[in-house]
Amino acid sequence: MACFLSLSPAETESLGERWGRAAQRGLVIGLSGDLGAGKTQFVKGLARGLGITARVHSPTFTLVNEYSGGRLRLFHLDLYRLETREQIIGAGLEEYLQPDGVAVIEWAERWADSRLQIADCGMFRRAVIEILGETERRISYEDFGA
Repeated sequence: MACFLSLSPAETESLGERWGRAAQRGLVIGLSGDLGAGKTQFVKGLARGLGITARVHSPTFTLVNEYSGGRLRLFHLDLYRLETREQIIGAGLEEYLQPDGVAVIEWAERWADSRLQIADCGMFRRAVIEILGETERRISYEDFGA
């Protein structure tokens, strides 16, 4: 498992931007971390790395925000309000496990008994953002699949 130490929101965004520049169609990123850890901040950078200029915000109430205009489409999911796999399936979110672009899933641990069904994804990166201090974060990540 790789680790990145971020000392500011700008550094968290910068890591997201690097991942966005390298992202390939079909990538699913599962983000976990407490409220205020920087998940949406990371997604803002990811969108910028994909060339998306739209304002990125958390889809907590809409479940999914879709952004286009970059080299790949970005699907930004937030599972905070969903607690069971049945609710996720009922919301029709399984299609985002093989996106026509890149999908980022905040609160990914809520999928299928606290584990995303990695077998359902072609390329999957699991990332955990831990709060170490007021602006300091440890971002641990691991890749699975192709």
